Amino acid sequence: MELIKEDLKTNPAIVADKIVNSPLVVKNLQQHSLKQVLAALSDRAVSNSENILERAAKAVGLKPNIIVEKTVTIDRAATELYNYWRDLTNLPTFMGHLKSVTHKDEAGKVSHWVADAPLDFTVEWDAEIVRDEPGHLIAWSALENAQIDNCGFVRFQPATGGRGTQVKVVLEYQPPGGALTDAIASLFGESPQEQIGDELNRFKQLMETGEIATTEGQPQGS
Repeated sequence: MELIKEDLKTNPAIVADKIVNSPLVVKNLQQHSLKQVLAALSDRAVSNSENILERAAKAVGLKPNIIVEKTVTIDRAATELYNYWRDLTNLPTFMGHLKSVTHKDEAGKVSHWVADAPLDFTVEWDAEIVRDEPGHLIAWSALENAQIDNCGFVRFQPATGGRGTQVKVVLEYQPPGGALTDAIASLFGESPQEQIGDELNRFKQLMETGEIATTEGQPQGS
Protein backbone atom coordinates (compact mmCIF):
# COMPACT_ATOMS: atom_id res chain seq x y z
CA MET A 1 0.00 0.00 0.00
CA GLU A 2 1.48 3.33 -1.11
CA LEU A 3 2.29 5.83 1.61
CA ILE A 4 1.55 9.56 1.48
CA LYS A 5 4.77 11.29 0.41
CA GLU A 6 3.61 14.90 0.60
CA ASP A 7 5.03 16.92 3.47
CA LEU A 8 2.62 18.35 6.01
CA LYS A 9 4.27 21.76 5.60
CA THR A 10 3.42 22.05 1.90
CA ASN A 11 -0.36 22.13 2.26
CA PRO A 12 -1.22 21.40 5.90
CA ALA A 13 -5.01 21.00 5.74
CA ILE A 14 -5.06 18.81 2.60
CA VAL A 15 -2.15 16.59 3.67
CA ALA A 16 -3.57 16.25 7.20
CA ASP A 17 -6.93 15.18 5.75
CA LYS A 18 -5.19 12.55 3.59
CA ILE A 19 -3.31 11.19 6.60
CA VAL A 20 -6.39 10.99 8.83
CA ASN A 21 -8.39 9.21 6.12
CA SER A 22 -5.59 6.83 5.11
CA PRO A 23 -5.72 3.08 5.89
CA LEU A 24 -2.39 3.19 7.78
CA VAL A 25 -2.40 6.39 9.76
CA VAL A 26 0.61 5.76 12.01
CA LYS A 27 2.85 4.85 9.06
CA ASN A 28 1.76 7.98 7.22
CA LEU A 29 2.56 10.19 10.21
CA GLN A 30 6.25 9.60 9.44
CA GLN A 31 8.22 12.37 11.18
CA HIS A 32 5.08 14.21 12.35
CA SER A 33 3.13 13.80 15.57
CA LEU A 34 -0.60 13.15 15.52
CA LYS A 35 -1.02 16.38 17.44
CA GLN A 36 0.59 18.32 14.57
CA VAL A 37 -1.68 16.61 12.04
CA LEU A 38 -4.87 17.31 14.00
CA ALA A 39 -3.78 20.91 14.54
CA ALA A 40 -3.37 21.32 10.78
CA LEU A 41 -6.76 19.73 10.21
CA SER A 42 -8.43 22.13 12.62
CA ASP A 43 -6.33 25.27 12.06
CA ARG A 44 -5.40 25.00 15.72
CA ALA A 45 -2.06 26.42 16.76
CA VAL A 46 0.40 23.92 18.19
CA SER A 47 3.68 24.66 19.86
CA ASN A 48 6.80 23.42 18.08
CA SER A 49 8.92 23.75 21.20
CA GLU A 50 10.11 20.56 22.89
CA ASN A 51 9.76 19.99 26.61
CA ILE A 52 12.39 18.33 28.77
CA LEU A 53 10.84 14.89 28.32
CA GLU A 54 10.78 15.21 24.55
CA ARG A 55 14.40 16.34 24.43
CA ALA A 56 15.52 13.53 26.75
CA ALA A 57 13.68 10.88 24.75
CA LYS A 58 15.10 12.15 21.48
CA ALA A 59 18.60 12.11 22.96
CA VAL A 60 18.38 8.35 23.58
CA GLY A 61 16.58 7.61 20.34
CA LEU A 62 13.07 7.14 21.74
CA LYS A 63 9.83 8.80 20.86
CA PRO A 64 8.33 10.57 23.90
CA ASN A 65 4.79 9.87 22.77
CA ILE A 66 2.92 6.61 22.52
CA ILE A 67 0.82 6.22 19.37
CA VAL A 68 -1.79 3.50 19.04
CA GLU A 69 -3.88 2.58 15.98
CA LYS A 70 -6.66 -0.01 16.14
CA THR A 71 -9.52 -0.92 13.81
CA VAL A 72 -12.65 -3.04 14.23
CA THR A 73 -15.60 -3.77 11.95
CA ILE A 74 -19.03 -3.40 13.52
CA ASP A 75 -22.27 -4.57 11.95
CA ARG A 76 -24.05 -1.26 12.39
CA ALA A 77 -24.47 1.92 10.32
CA ALA A 78 -21.80 4.61 10.64
CA THR A 79 -24.34 7.21 11.74
CA GLU A 80 -25.55 5.05 14.62
CA LEU A 81 -22.00 4.42 15.85
CA TYR A 82 -20.99 8.06 15.44
CA ASN A 83 -24.05 9.28 17.38
CA TYR A 84 -23.30 6.98 20.33
CA TRP A 85 -19.60 7.97 20.45
CA ARG A 86 -20.32 11.68 19.95
CA ASP A 87 -22.13 11.76 23.31
CA LEU A 88 -18.83 11.50 25.15
CA THR A 89 -20.58 10.69 28.44
CA ASN A 90 -21.22 7.22 26.89
CA LEU A 91 -17.52 6.38 26.63
CA PRO A 92 -17.06 4.96 30.18
CA THR A 93 -19.70 2.35 29.27
CA PHE A 94 -17.14 0.46 27.20
CA MET A 95 -13.82 2.11 28.15
CA GLY A 96 -12.94 0.35 31.36
CA HIS A 97 -10.23 2.77 32.55
CA LEU A 98 -12.49 5.83 32.30
CA LYS A 99 -14.37 6.82 35.44
CA SER A 100 -16.34 9.65 33.83
CA VAL A 101 -16.54 12.11 30.96
CA THR A 102 -18.66 15.22 31.44
CA HIS A 103 -19.50 17.97 28.99
CA LYS A 104 -18.38 21.48 29.90
CA ASP A 105 -20.47 23.29 27.29
CA GLU A 106 -23.88 22.78 25.70
CA ALA A 107 -22.42 21.71 22.36
CA GLY A 108 -20.32 18.99 24.01
CA LYS A 109 -17.20 20.37 22.36
CA VAL A 110 -15.21 20.79 25.58
CA SER A 111 -15.25 17.95 28.12
CA HIS A 112 -13.66 16.86 31.39
CA TRP A 113 -12.18 13.37 31.60
CA VAL A 114 -11.37 11.32 34.73
CA ALA A 115 -9.48 8.04 34.38
CA ASP A 116 -8.16 5.35 36.70
CA ALA A 117 -4.41 5.08 37.21
CA PRO A 118 -2.27 2.55 39.14
CA LEU A 119 -2.14 2.54 42.95
CA ASP A 120 -5.72 3.87 43.18
CA PHE A 121 -4.75 7.23 41.70
CA THR A 122 -6.82 9.06 39.15
CA VAL A 123 -5.79 11.41 36.36
CA GLU A 124 -7.95 14.22 34.98
CA TRP A 125 -7.82 16.50 31.99
CA ASP A 126 -9.95 18.74 29.80
CA ALA A 127 -10.21 18.05 26.07
CA GLU A 128 -11.65 19.86 23.09
CA ILE A 129 -13.14 18.40 19.93
CA VAL A 130 -11.03 19.94 17.16
CA ARG A 131 -12.77 18.29 14.20
CA ASP A 132 -16.31 16.98 14.03
CA GLU A 133 -17.69 15.47 10.81
CA PRO A 134 -21.11 13.93 11.60
CA GLY A 135 -21.27 10.27 10.69
CA HIS A 136 -17.56 10.13 9.84
CA LEU A 137 -14.97 11.62 12.21
CA ILE A 138 -14.46 12.92 15.76
CA ALA A 139 -11.00 14.31 16.59
CA TRP A 140 -10.00 15.70 19.98
CA SER A 141 -7.01 17.17 21.78
CA ALA A 142 -6.30 17.73 25.46
CA LEU A 143 -6.17 21.34 26.54
CA GLU A 144 -3.08 22.88 28.10
CA ASN A 145 -2.00 21.76 31.58
CA ALA A 146 -3.55 18.31 31.16
CA GLN A 147 -2.07 15.69 33.49
CA ILE A 148 -1.71 13.48 30.41
CA ASP A 149 -1.14 15.30 27.16
CA ASN A 150 -3.17 13.37 24.59
CA CYS A 151 -5.06 13.63 21.34
CA GLY A 152 -6.73 11.26 18.91
CA PHE A 153 -9.59 10.56 16.60
CA VAL A 154 -12.20 7.95 15.82
CA ARG A 155 -13.16 7.42 12.18
CA PHE A 156 -16.24 5.64 10.83
CA GLN A 157 -16.20 4.32 7.24
CA PRO A 158 -18.46 1.83 5.43
CA ALA A 159 -16.83 -1.61 5.40
CA THR A 160 -16.41 -3.43 2.11
CA GLY A 161 -19.09 -5.89 1.07
CA GLY A 162 -21.83 -4.22 3.11
CA ARG A 163 -20.40 -5.70 6.32
CA GLY A 164 -21.24 -2.69 8.44
CA THR A 165 -18.78 0.03 9.49
CA GLN A 166 -15.04 0.05 9.91
CA VAL A 167 -14.19 1.93 13.12
CA LYS A 168 -10.61 3.15 13.46
CA VAL A 169 -9.17 4.76 16.60
CA VAL A 170 -5.79 6.50 16.58
CA LEU A 171 -4.54 7.82 19.90
CA GLU A 172 -1.36 9.64 20.85
CA TYR A 173 -0.42 10.48 24.40
CA GLN A 174 2.52 11.46 26.54
CA PRO A 175 2.13 9.77 29.91
CA PRO A 176 4.06 10.82 33.00
CA GLY A 177 7.54 9.32 32.67
CA GLY A 178 7.37 9.33 28.89
CA ALA A 179 8.72 6.49 26.78
CA LEU A 180 11.90 6.25 28.81
CA THR A 181 10.71 3.36 30.93
CA ASP A 182 8.60 0.29 30.32
CA ALA A 183 6.30 1.35 33.14
CA ILE A 184 4.55 3.93 31.02
CA ALA A 185 3.24 1.25 28.71
CA SER A 186 1.18 -0.17 31.56
CA LEU A 187 -0.15 3.11 32.88
CA PHE A 188 -3.67 1.74 32.91
CA GLY A 189 -2.73 -1.84 33.75
CA GLU A 190 -2.14 -3.17 30.22
CA SER A 191 -0.34 -2.11 27.08
CA PRO A 192 -1.94 0.73 25.08
CA GLN A 193 -2.46 -1.56 22.09
CA GLU A 194 -4.26 -4.15 24.23
CA GLN A 195 -6.28 -1.51 26.01
CA ILE A 196 -7.61 0.17 22.86
CA GLY A 197 -8.23 -3.20 21.21
CA ASP A 198 -10.23 -4.44 24.21
CA GLU A 199 -12.24 -1.22 24.35
CA LEU A 200 -13.11 -1.40 20.65
CA ASN A 201 -14.20 -5.02 21.07
CA ARG A 202 -16.46 -3.99 23.96
CA PHE A 203 -17.87 -1.17 21.79
CA LYS A 204 -18.58 -3.75 19.07
CA GLN A 205 -20.37 -6.05 21.54
CA LEU A 206 -22.41 -3.20 22.95
CA MET A 207 -23.52 -1.84 19.58
CA GLU A 208 -24.26 -5.23 18.02
CA THR A 209 -25.93 -6.96 20.98
CA GLY A 210 -26.86 -4.16 23.39
CA GLU A 211 -24.69 -5.57 26.17
CA ILE A 212 -21.07 -6.31 27.09
CA ALA A 213 -19.99 -9.72 28.33
CA THR A 214 -17.94 -9.31 31.51
CA THR A 215 -15.14 -11.59 32.70
CA GLU A 216 -17.56 -12.99 35.26
CA GLY A 217 -19.88 -14.03 32.47
CA GLN A 218 -22.50 -11.50 33.42
CA PRO A 219 -23.54 -8.95 30.76
CA GLN A 220 -23.62 -5.22 31.39
CA GLY A 221 -24.87 -2.24 29.42
CA SER A 222 -28.30 -1.49 28.07
